[in-house]
Amino acid sequence: MAGGGPHGRTERRSSGELESEVLAALWSTERPLTPAEIQLEIGGLAYNTVHTILKRLYDKGLVLREVDGRRGAYRPAKDAAELTAQAMHDALDRGPDPIAVLRRFVTGLSPEEEHALRELLARGPA
Repeated sequence: MAGGGPHGRTERRSSGELESEVLAALWSTERPLTPAEIQLEIGGLAYNTVHTILKRLYDKGLVLREVDGRRGAYRPAKDAAELTAQAMHDALDRGPDPIAVLRRFVTGLSPEEEHALRELLARGPA
């Protein structure tokens, strides 16, 4: 959330932070939310800002819009785990050596995460 910065100014959140906050609000409920409901959930944002962020997320295919008369409500197109997994795949695809990236990633896992990964790999493809 925005906080006081140097000289008493309010720090601005980046577009990515705002998108993450809007997605978190949508993931926190089972039903679609209107921009006004999201605004209340997040706090500290103008309605127009929330609407702009929702449009960006819609354009990226990250939220779906349901129209009920003139009112639109939004819901996430993917859950948090799906979106994170997609980001991980995208990161691997960008690098010149995906195996080196995986090696570095795995060496940074906690013992619990490493155990879960070993169990998943032992089971094979789903």
